[in-house]
Amino acid sequence: MQHRPLGHTGIDVSVLCLGTMTFGEQNTEAEAHAQLDRALAAGIDFIDTAEMYPVPPRAETQGMTESYIGSWLAARGRRDRVVLATKVAGRGEWINWLRGGGHRLDRRNIESALDASLRRLRTDYVDLYQLHWPDRETNFFGKLGFSPALEDDSVPLLETLEVLGDLVKSGKVRAVGVSNETPWGLMRYLSLAERHGLPRMASIQNPYSLLNRSFEIGLAEVAIREQCGLLAYSPLGFGVLSGKYLGGQRPVGARLTLYERFSRYSNPESERATARYVDLARRHGLDPAQMALAWVTSRPFTTSNIIGATTLEQLEANMASVDLGLSDEVISEIEAIHQWQPTPAP
Repeated sequence: MQHRPLGHTGIDVSVLCLGTMTFGEQNTEAEAHAQLDRALAAGIDFIDTAEMYPVPPRAETQGMTESYIGSWLAARGRRDRVVLATKVAGRGEWINWLRGGGHRLDRRNIESALDASLRRLRTDYVDLYQLHWPDRETNFFGKLGFSPALEDDSVPLLETLEVLGDLVKSGKVRAVGVSNETPWGLMRYLSLAERHGLPRMASIQNPYSLLNRSFEIGLAEVAIREQCGLLAYSPLGFGVLSGKYLGGQRPVGARLTLYERFSRYSNPESERATARYVDLARRHGLDPAQMALAWVTSRPFTTSNIIGATTLEQLEANMASVDLGLSDEVISEIEAIHQWQPTPAP
């Protein structure tokens, strides 16, 4: 398993990262442990989670994902063998049950969120602590266009960064990162860090796939020039790029079968593009999902590609993508499809 540097931190992470948001919703604790065991055996030592997980988020299950990882760490005694990443949620009325409501990216909320995550994870530090989404109103989670709020009561970025700096000083956090962030937000954090001697953002976890290449427009340059690489989430577009949902199919137990709310990658434009990507893969004797994953991993701004699975069979297939090299012909045809239908699911 290849490894890449996590920004300027001195930490190396596997090019594939195990995403865990199904733990506690679609996966039991035993199944979660089995996935963690198999991933580690295959050389994946980077694990990503969040205080809000599992997904879809519910008050009844919130924190279970971290608890399952914590029980695995306690049972296996392998904390020193993994790079553990988690996230603190920003504000949002759709999760007003989290931390009693009113959750913001301020000192009280960040410190309490981290302490709760550490208890569930059964560890005294996390390697990467990420801001799950901005505190301010901006365009993320598929929103196109920016409409400035009439009144901006968001927590200042400097205040948030100062809290993160104190957590790094305390030893509870080794490195910090952002998620669902914009080019302005990332550059602002980097500038504030340099100006005030605070921790530098080491990574940005944003959506990126053959169906959503919006990262390339402004963030790819920042990621490369500032060595703040992408941790790509939803590289298969909720599994859509495997082709299993084409023609209205809804396999039993699949995410889009269980949860109708996950429609981001299911619009008609995405289905047409997916059909062409799947056809391309099959004409070249490739598994469509593995082709899509290998393409994301191969991008020069990608630090790690976050793969998720609900079964060990899916996990094995996804992990095998790390050994797949895409020919110039395949890449050329991918670009042709992208030009025909660019980013149908931002």
